[in-house]
Amino acid sequence: MARVLFINGGSEGHINPTIGVVQELVSRGEEVVYFCIEAFRERIEKTGASVRTFDDQKFIKAFISGGRDYLLERINGLLLTTDIVIPSVLEQIKGERFDYIIHDSMFGCGRLLAQILKLPAISSCTSFAQTEASFDKMMEQFSIKVPAEIVDKFHSLTVMVKEQYDVEIRSPYEVFCNPAPLTIVYTTREFQPFGEAFDQTYKFVGPSISTRLTQENFELTAIQEKSPIYISLGTVFNQAIDFYKLCFEALGNTDHTIVMSIGNKTQISDLGEIPTNFIVKNYVPQTDVLKYTKLFITHGGMNSTNEGLYYGVPLIVIPQSADQPIIAGQVVNIGAGIKLQMQSLTANQLREAVDHVLDLSSFNKASAQIRESFQRSGGYHQAVDEIFAFKSQHDI
Repeated sequence: MARVLFINGGSEGHINPTIGVVQELVSRGEEVVYFCIEAFRERIEKTGASVRTFDDQKFIKAFISGGRDYLLERINGLLLTTDIVIPSVLEQIKGERFDYIIHDSMFGCGRLLAQILKLPAISSCTSFAQTEASFDKMMEQFSIKVPAEIVDKFHSLTVMVKEQYDVEIRSPYEVFCNPAPLTIVYTTREFQPFGEAFDQTYKFVGPSISTRLTQENFELTAIQEKSPIYISLGTVFNQAIDFYKLCFEALGNTDHTIVMSIGNKTQISDLGEIPTNFIVKNYVPQTDVLKYTKLFITHGGMNSTNEGLYYGVPLIVIPQSADQPIIAGQVVNIGAGIKLQMQSLTANQLREAVDHVLDLSSFNKASAQIRESFQRSGGYHQAVDEIFAFKSQHDI
C-alpha cells in the first residue's frame, strides 16, 4: 500500500473525472489524502479517501486578482494562489510521508508542490492535453499587445516562488499545464486534437465515468420509454434564463420529451409557464439520463461532451467560454454533432438544428463509433492501471 497525495482545484469538471480514479485506487489498497475545497468534501469522502481543504474564497480572490484580459494574467493569477495553497497544504501534511502525488493539470500549485515535496508526480488532465509546442503557439496568438507590466509581473512572481520555495519556474507552460512524468488524459487519442503529437508519457484512458455516489431525486422511469432530448449548460455557465425560455419557444408543445437542467442558481419559477413536454429540474443525474437520450444540447464542457459521446448521443454544442469552442470543433470534426452560437441564436435556428441532427443518420453513426472508442478505452480502471505501472517504474 502506498500513500497518495491528490490535489485538485475547485470545479465539478476537474473533480468528477477523478472520483472513479480515487475509488479504484482505494479499492486496490492505496491510502489517498485528497486536497480540494469544502464543497466537494462529502463527494470525495465517499470514495474512501481522506479529505483536507484549503480556503476557496481566498483562492478565488487571489486567482482573479491576476487579471482576466490576457492568458498571461490568468497564469499570473495561478501563481498568486501559491501563497494561499502551498503554506496550507504543507502545514496540514507536516510530518507525514507520501509516496507520490497526483495533481490537476490546470491547478497552478500542483507541479510546484511535487517539486517542493520531491515526490514522483502524475498529472490529471480533465481537458484536452497540450504539448509545450502547442501551448507556446497559443501563447503567441494571445500575447499580441500584452502590456509589459503583465510580463514583468510574471517574472517577479517566478522570482518570488524561487525565493520562498526554492523551485524554478522556467515557462508559463509549467504553470498553466503542470507537466509531469505521467499525464492521465480523460479522453481518447482519436478525440484529442493532434493526438499523434503526444508521446507515451501521455496516457489517453477515455472518459472516467463512475457510478454516482449520491441518490438523486429524479424519476428515470418517466423518460425511459420516451427517448428525450436533454438540455444542460453544465455547472458554471448555467444562469441563462433567456436561453431556457428560447428552448421553450423552439421545442415546447412538440412531440419531443425534453429534460432540462438549469442549475441551482436559477429558480424554476423564474422561467414562467413551462410547456407540458418539458421536465425542468435544478439538478439532473446526467449520466443516468444520457443512457436514454436521443440528442444532447450542451455547452460543450469536456465532462458533458465526454459523457454524451460515451453513451453515443449526438450533440448540439453551444459553447460559452474557455476550451468549449475547441471541444465543439472536435465534435463537428468527427461528425457527431453541430455547433451553434449563443449570441445570435433564435428559436427557429434551434428547432431547425434539432430536426437536422435527428433526421440525418450520419450523426447517430458517428456518435456510435466514438461511443465504441470511448467505452473500449478503459476509463478510470485504465487510469489506475497506468498509475500502478508508473509506480513499478519508480519502485514505489
